[in-house]
Parts: sequence; structure tokens; C-alpha cells
Amino acid sequence: MDTWGWLALADRSDARHGLAADCYRQRSKLSGRVVTSNFVLDELLTLLFLRLPFAEAATFANAMFASPAVITELVTPDRFRAAMEFRLKFADKPRISFTDLTSMVIMKELGISEVMTADKHFMQTGMGFHILPE
Repeated sequence: MDTWGWLALADRSDARHGLAADCYRQRSKLSGRVVTSNFVLDELLTLLFLRLPFAEAATFANAMFASPAVITELVTPDRFRAAMEFRLKFADKPRISFTDLTSMVIMKELGISEVMTADKHFMQTGMGFHILPE
């Protein structure tokens, strides 16, 4: 789950909220888990509390952290270094955020090919990632 996916789920006024909510429900039923990272959550919490009223943001964040379906993978020093290798490899794609690169490292390591995002950068790497919702 990328930052956009979480934000679209949290913000009912987001134009793609319904699509994101449907995708989240379907995917979490299939695998029973939703994988994200501490770097994605850092971005999310910053944007969530900027975008939504405090109480609404806090309620969403608390529910997300309490969910047994949400698994937070840590960007460890080894994963950080691997993301830096991707940064250097994709020199022609400077718009890919470092957070996205860390997500790609985790996805590759765990064999995850689908990501809930509006970000096309995942497809531009040629690593076989698929963007949800389709």
C-alpha cells in the first residue's frame, strides 16, 4: 500500500475514495493482509493531518494501526542501501521518490507485485509491478 492508497481511503472527499475503498476491501479479503512500510506511514501521517480535520485523521490512523490486516515492514539499513542502489540504477527517472524506491525493494523481497497507488513510477521501472485499482 502506497501513501496515495491510504490517503484515498482516509479522505471521503477524494475523487477516487470509492474506488480505493472497493479495491482495499477486495484485496484484503484475498490475502488477509495489507503490506505497507514505515516510510510510507511517515508520508501518510504528515499528509493525513494536513488534509483532514485532526479528529478524523486520528481516528483513521488509530484504526489503521489497530488493524490485524495491516503489516508494517521496516526500511532497515539493508533495505535502505538497496533503495539507494535503485536510485543510482534509475538515474533517468529522478521523479521516483526515495520512499517509492524503498517500497519497491520491500515488494521485490517479499514477492509482491501489486501496489495500491496512483503513482505510475512503479510501472516505469520494468520490475513487473501492477498498479491497483486498475
